Amino acid sequence: MGVALLGRPGSSPAPPPVPVPAAATTGHQLHDGRTAEVIPMGGPATIALADRIRRELDGAVDAVTAFWGDSWPRHLVITVTGSPDQFVTLSGGQDLGPDIAAVTTANCVVFAPGAAGLSDATLRIVLRHELLHFAARAQTAPDAPRWLTEGVADYVGRPPAPRPGPEGAAAMARVPTDADLETVGATRSAAYDRAWWFARFVADRWGVDALRRLYLAACGPGHVGIDEAVRTVLGSDLGAVLVEWRQWLGG
Repeated sequence: MGVALLGRPGSSPAPPPVPVPAAATTGHQLHDGRTAEVIPMGGPATIALADRIRRELDGAVDAVTAFWGDSWPRHLVITVTGSPDQFVTLSGGQDLGPDIAAVTTANCVVFAPGAAGLSDATLRIVLRHELLHFAARAQTAPDAPRWLTEGVADYVGRPPAPRPGPEGAAAMARVPTDADLETVGATRSAAYDRAWWFARFVADRWGVDALRRLYLAACGPGHVGIDEAVRTVLGSDLGAVLVEWRQWLGG
C-alpha cells in the first residue's frame, strides 16, 4: 500500500525549544492511564489536526501496547506545526522532504503542516507508526538498521492488505537501502512498502513476538548484525529467509 506522507524513525536530535501557545498545554487523559499533550503551533489547521489526533490516541496507544508491551513512556507530547519552518526547527533542523508527515525526536512526535490534509485512515497509520518509534526509542540504537525500524513501525501502523502476488513479488522481496529511504517520492514510498512487507512476513511466519524480538536483537543498544539477529531469533540465515519471503509475497 502506498502512503503519500510517511513517518520517519526516532533518530533525530532533540529540537530547540519553541514557544508554545499557553492555551494548548492542557493534558489529555488516555484510557490506559497515560497522558498526552497535543500542541497546535498556531492557526486553524493545526487546531483541527490536533483535535483529530486526540480522537485517534486511545486506539493508537492500544495498538502500540499490543505489539510492544506496556513498558513505554506514560506521558506523550505531540506537536502540530503550522509552517515548514516550524517543522524543520522542531524536527532537528533537517529538511526531510514534502512527503514526510511526521517525525519522532528525542522529546516528542512532530507533525508536518501537510499532515492536515491526511485522510482519517492515513492519519491513523502515521500516528501509530510514530508512536511505535516513540515507545521504542529507548530500545533503539542510533545505528539500528533503518529499514527494520521503519518496517516494524509500519507493521504496527498499517492495516493488512492483499499480498502483491507472483508478478510483484520479485520487485518487493528486496531489503531497502538507506538511499531508498532518503529519496523523496516514489522510491521512498516503495522502500517503506518493502520494509513493511518484510515485517508482515516475519509476524505471519514466526509470530508477532518473534518480530518484536528481532527488532530488539537487530536494533537495540549493543545489537548484533541483522544476519546474526535473524539466525538467533528466526533460526535461519538471512538468505534463506529472503527466499522464503519472496515465496510468501507471491502466494
